[in-house]
Amino acid sequence: MKKSILYFLGFVTLFLSSCAEKKVKEEKKKSRPNIIVVITDDQGYGDLGHTGNQIIKTPAIDKFSTESVNLTNYHVGTTCAPTRAGLLTGRNCNRNGVWHTIMGASMLNGEETTIADVLQQKGYKTGMFGKWHLGDNSPFRPHERGFDETFYHGGGGVGQTPDYWNNDYFDDTYFRNGTPEKKEGYCTDVWFDAALDFIDDKKDESFFCYLSLNAPHGPYNLPKEYYDIYKDETQIDETQKRFYGMITNIDDNFSRLLKKLEILGIADNTIVVFTTDNGTARGYRVDDKTNQVYGYNAGMRGKKGSEYDGGHRVPFIVRWPDGGLTGGKSLDRLVAHVDVLPTFTTLIGEDFNSTKTLDGTDVSDYLLGKGEAPKRYLVTDTQRVPWPVKGKNSCVMDDNWRLIKGSELYNIAEDPGQKNDIAEAYPDKVAEMNAFYENWWEDVIKETKFSVINLGTRKTDVLTCHDARTIDFYPPWNQQMIRNGKPMEPAPFTVNFVESGTYRFHLRRWPSESGLALGAELNDGVPETLYTAPIADGNPMKFKKAYLKIADKNMDVSVDNNATAAVLEMEVPQGETELLAYFDMEDGTPCNAFYIDVEKLD
Repeated sequence: MKKSILYFLGFVTLFLSSCAEKKVKEEKKKSRPNIIVVITDDQGYGDLGHTGNQIIKTPAIDKFSTESVNLTNYHVGTTCAPTRAGLLTGRNCNRNGVWHTIMGASMLNGEETTIADVLQQKGYKTGMFGKWHLGDNSPFRPHERGFDETFYHGGGGVGQTPDYWNNDYFDDTYFRNGTPEKKEGYCTDVWFDAALDFIDDKKDESFFCYLSLNAPHGPYNLPKEYYDIYKDETQIDETQKRFYGMITNIDDNFSRLLKKLEILGIADNTIVVFTTDNGTARGYRVDDKTNQVYGYNAGMRGKKGSEYDGGHRVPFIVRWPDGGLTGGKSLDRLVAHVDVLPTFTTLIGEDFNSTKTLDGTDVSDYLLGKGEAPKRYLVTDTQRVPWPVKGKNSCVMDDNWRLIKGSELYNIAEDPGQKNDIAEAYPDKVAEMNAFYENWWEDVIKETKFSVINLGTRKTDVLTCHDARTIDFYPPWNQQMIRNGKPMEPAPFTVNFVESGTYRFHLRRWPSESGLALGAELNDGVPETLYTAPIADGNPMKFKKAYLKIADKNMDVSVDNNATAAVLEMEVPQGETELLAYFDMEDGTPCNAFYIDVEKLD
């Protein structure tokens, strides 16, 4: 009897101890902050009211700035996909496979660990909405990179080649965890709606919401009421009126987001970030003939794609009331997108030990006012070539110094516009920064490699010419170029057949969802308006033969221009290889297939 009582008391003690431990873990999870990152596309440092722009209307973001911590010396890549790849992994784009926006170099290497992977493993619910641009095939899609819920467009922008056919920002079809789904409304509104639904659903759990916008990237389409806000402005040109209108629409949606957090009672324990992915694309222009300035660039040199600060210094505003990230203060030490992953894992009280070399570092103490930012050099560059080139459009940075392309030197503290090259006066500084770059590049290029697309992971995979590995030309990367019908020189894809077997290849000129025949002509063009870009008619192309080459196997078939595709079947072994699929046109000109549906038969 005594033994039974002792066993019972022991069981009760163990049970209560287990319950207490479980309760502590649950309370810890609930106490961890939520994270929301809002990142816009092609909006520069000067495209906000609080950074000095007297024309643009961004009241919600400007007010948010006064409630947050502002990083005023924060740097990214000079174009969109490289920045997103660096932000998500903590690693420079030349390391992780995303040194371009097309040409097979905008797919995040499958071995990379994203912040979503890390947070998902730590018990966070993760969602991604808007622009992904890190791969449209397996294993690169966002729901394969740590995100539980995703809703996104294809390619690098709405209406690009991998996007759903005829998307134009309004009432489009996007991808819900890879499955097409049509939505009513303007694209930016749709992304915020999806994010707000996710936040509402996960409000009682720790969540990470990556709200990655395609706006204000071109084509500059927007609701008329937002164009009308700027229609009478004389200090910006017509395209800038649309560009600014898109940003004001973002601002209105950002206001909706902040209000939602207040209503749900989770604003104080949510880390909210507003940032952008590169320097301004259209917010600043100088007329070549008259030298008249249109727009504002915060006194910086360069725009999107530039190695000067105007290409990669962007806003980063972060608020977390429970963590003390408030007050509108500004921090001017050098920080970068690659710092986000290591910093945010520390802020939420979790460990992160990368198995790969990080370019970023934990700057949480600096953000929280507990320490200084590390003294270091960082590199950003603009490659946009088939394979990274040492020194190309490079910028080596520390807090105040910029070494451009290994030879130009600027002190940003004294010369923020980078007008006075002082390299001759500081040869030791140039040598020191070049020595850092040499060692850094040697380490980076050892990791550089193309990403490999998996085929055979589902019944049908779709390759688009956007991702073909071209060498000396750009492929047709948007649907306007597809409509133009200019022949594309054949170029291969790097692929991995996950299983051996029989595959059927559908070589197309138009995407399958269009239902169009190979030789079809389109007369559905739409003229430009004050607030939307034109859509071109679709020029016909006539083909006589289709070719498929996989490794050392070759096949060809005659083409019926009234069919939607030229179809070939081939027995394919398992493994990595190159795939080439192209047509001969009737005049003998070769042309890459714009779309290739790869169907696994067994």
